[in-house]
Order: sequence, then C-alpha cells, then structure tokens
Amino acid sequence: MSTGRFIAYYRVSTAKQGASGLGLEAQQEAVRSYLNGGRWKMVDEVTEIESGTRNDRPALARALSLCRIHKATLIIAKLDRLARNVNFISNLMESGVEFTAVDFPQANRLTVHILAAVAEHEAAMISARTKSALQAAKARGVTLGTPNHKLIARHADKGTQASATVRSATARERAADILPVIQEVQADGVTTLAGIAGTLNERGIPAPRGGNWSAVQVSRVLALA
Repeated sequence: MSTGRFIAYYRVSTAKQGASGLGLEAQQEAVRSYLNGGRWKMVDEVTEIESGTRNDRPALARALSLCRIHKATLIIAKLDRLARNVNFISNLMESGVEFTAVDFPQANRLTVHILAAVAEHEAAMISARTKSALQAAKARGVTLGTPNHKLIARHADKGTQASATVRSATARERAADILPVIQEVQADGVTTLAGIAGTLNERGIPAPRGGNWSAVQVSRVLALA
C-alpha cells in the first residue's frame, strides 16, 4: 500500500507522441494502478519529450527539483530503457531523491544494495592492501612510528571542513530548487517574508528541515539563491 508524496516522471520519444498521448497514457495508467489504495498524494506529473539524439533531460531535472522541494518520491512507469541511459542513472543517483519504478519496484533497494556492496568490497580491499603493506614494511625492518597527533588533528579539521562544505552545498541546492516557487509567489503579489512563508505552508511545501516555513527561513533561502 503506497503512502507519501510522489512526483511522476514520464518519457515519450517524440513531440508527436507527447501531443497524441501515445505511450503516455499507458505510463500514466501504470503509475495510477501501482499507487491504487493507501494514503498518497500525486504532487505533480512531468513528461519528458525527447528525441533519440538528445542526452540532456530538462524535465527530469525539474522532476528531481520538485521531489527535493516537496520531499517526495520520484515514480517512474518504466525503468527498462531509462536504466540503460548513463545520464539518467547519474542524475538520479546524484540527486539523493528516492525513487520507485512501477515495472521494477525492487530497483530502489537493489541499487542501494549494489552500491553498498561495491563500497564495502572496495573498503575491504583497501584494508587488506594496507595491512599487507604494513606487514611487508615491518618485515624489512621499518619501524612503525607512533601516531602523529598533529597530522591526525589536521585530518580531523579537514573532515569537519568537508562536512561543512557538503552542508553548505546542500543548502544552496535547496535554495536553487525553491527560488522559482518563491519568485512565483512574489509575482502573485505576496512580497513580505511572512506572507511568502504562509503561502509556502498553504501549498504544503516542507521547510528545509521539515515543518512549517517562517519568515527567517525564507530570508535565508533568498540570501543563498
């Protein structure tokens, strides 16, 4: 039984198919049948009209942006052809957005497991190589010194800085996602920070850390954008 918010992403190969609904209606029906039952909300539906020569996915970028804005799951009718597209998979993985494929619902968990298994294997290989190198050095008579606490402290500082950089990048990405929505609200005549926050809350758009928007949070987004 499905629950939560969803953004649907459909794909048709030509403008003619997009206009006629050929292929599109089947995808829409597949998604609605999959979501039948449960407490769920279809926030938006995005259709990509592409040719065989195009590698960019502007509609996918918009769909992923909407997922981040609404903290929604991307739902795809057919993953089979999309799974063979390197750009699609790269964008999907880098976005951090949860996704569900109607024709292969296990794909989400399977993908995570595969990535985790690869990472675990690489970590084990690195650990094994490190131990082997240390043993070889010791056999050659190399004295393995005590930990360099200053060096460790410098690495810890770098880790803290890297973490802060990631958080800052995430905040800027979120601001870039939500800015067009705020500009739309402003174009409708709502210009105060409190008014914008209220409109975002009325639309059901979660604040960056969940919950309701405040004037301060709107101000921070505008400052980052």
